[in-house]
Amino acid sequence: MSDTANIVMPLEQEGSKSVVRVWLKRVGDAVKRDEPIVELETDKVAVEVPAPADGVLASIALNEGEEAAPGATLGVLTLRVAAADRRLPAGTPANTQSVEAKWPAGSRPSEGEREARLSPLVKRLLSDHKLDAADVNGTGRDGRITHKDVEDFVARGKAMPAAKPAPAAIVGGRVPHDAMRRSIAEHMSRSVATAPHVTAVFEADFSAIAAHRTKHKDAYARSGAQLTYSAYIVRAAAEAMKVSPNVNARWHDDFLEVFEDANIGMGVALGDKGLIVPVIQRAQTLTLKETATKLTDLAERARKNALKPADVQAGTFTISNHGVSGSLVATPIIINQPQSAILGVGKLEKRVVVRTIGGADAMVIKPMAYVSLTIDHRVLDGHQTNAWLTRFVENLETWPLEDEQ
Repeated sequence: MSDTANIVMPLEQEGSKSVVRVWLKRVGDAVKRDEPIVELETDKVAVEVPAPADGVLASIALNEGEEAAPGATLGVLTLRVAAADRRLPAGTPANTQSVEAKWPAGSRPSEGEREARLSPLVKRLLSDHKLDAADVNGTGRDGRITHKDVEDFVARGKAMPAAKPAPAAIVGGRVPHDAMRRSIAEHMSRSVATAPHVTAVFEADFSAIAAHRTKHKDAYARSGAQLTYSAYIVRAAAEAMKVSPNVNARWHDDFLEVFEDANIGMGVALGDKGLIVPVIQRAQTLTLKETATKLTDLAERARKNALKPADVQAGTFTISNHGVSGSLVATPIIINQPQSAILGVGKLEKRVVVRTIGGADAMVIKPMAYVSLTIDHRVLDGHQTNAWLTRFVENLETWPLEDEQ
């Protein structure tokens, strides 16, 4: 039996590429099986790779900032059973126990230096718990703060530090691109260069679903599901695939791959960091309540940077609910390659519209939003695009759907 074990990059990844974000252990540190040992980052998700066995980190094959291909060896563990009677290589720290690293007196890094060393996951945890990085001792490599350090700090019931005044805004200067921003840029540029984008815009009356939501949202909340407008939008989009299946398809040079399952991704903004697109698998099989439950779970974990790779994989269609940040129309919304279409939903606002009431036209106030479908014109034409949007709008305006009665 081998006395070493490779730390291997997962074979499946979602995103254009993976980059080693931070090593959580240094060479010579002891690790336990399934303990996070290195953090990877793509344009879609940050993920921690666990140790495959108990042992000691013997070597690092890919350094921080280097690209990691699927199946690549990230590092090597010396298994603990073999390490007991073996001296570590020359130059390796003698201790093999995980100890709390503290900065020597007079050498504590500046606040800016500590911030630059934090992983996206740790930053999000600190923000969620309103903590200052300076109050948490790091046990990771070179004193880095790990997600476990933050969770242990919270579990010990430490009092939340008083809020500090926000630093003055820095005008000008250069902000280095992180791995996620670079990957998003590459993905968007490649999509525009690959697919001829065309966008159609319709208007939707949200009166029916607003009334339904008002009636049922409290009952959904008691069961742990937030009944948001997004749940209705996902359900209406999945049902609209029946009239235009090619919206849920993928272009290949020699054929069109049309999917039976509508795996619908919903973009979740991560502030200045970018966005991530968790996927609701087989959305066409879900009820409104099941959809709301899945959306609640995925959105919460996305904002905590706690999504697993499977949560962002296998998407066949994407929704951009850009209206939550105030825009009425965004066009074109860049297609999430290799998909063939993306739905945009603008800001919901009350507008004056004309309706026929009692045989006469009348001006009434309705909750309205512009909805758009941006398509890959190699896959879809205007007729198919408009047929899909027509059914989608009808689903919203005549809610509930037949199978939601």
